[in-house]
Amino acid sequence: MTNNILSKLTIFTILALLTLNSCANRGDARKLPAQGTERAKKNVEEGRGFRVMDTISTRKKTNFQFASSNELWRASLDVIDFMPLNSANYSGGIIITDWYSENENTGESIKLVIRFLTNEIRTDAINLKIFYKNCISVNNCKVSEKVSDLNIELKKEILKRAALYKEETKEKKN
Repeated sequence: MTNNILSKLTIFTILALLTLNSCANRGDARKLPAQGTERAKKNVEEGRGFRVMDTISTRKKTNFQFASSNELWRASLDVIDFMPLNSANYSGGIIITDWYSENENTGESIKLVIRFLTNEIRTDAINLKIFYKNCISVNNCKVSEKVSDLNIELKKEILKRAALYKEETKEKKN
């Protein structure tokens, strides 16, 4: 019964949109070309429509921007690949790792937060924060953010790898 109501609602919505679209102000008919193909061409040029065949034929030429094409993103993931990820959101421009500790030292762990401020490879392109967690017992932990040499080293390694990836991309294009 729910599917029947949903399908009727969908059909009603489509019909309503088509009806509203046909009532739209199309402008002065004297200024529009008489031929339908010319009107369609003008609409496409003005950004008010599209042609299905153009969309299909240009599909092979489309240049999608995926995370793998961003050198900073790739370099960051490669540098911290030993750490478990908690969240990696390319569109939001942030990588958050889970708490990580070496096997020998279970009372101390670190967590990284990397924010991407730009796609350009430069020193102010990423904001890297390191959080340290020191635990005396399971319920007795202290979390703090510290700026240390590790921040500088990680950032330097990310930028160095990103520059290498960018160079490789240029070489592949040539």
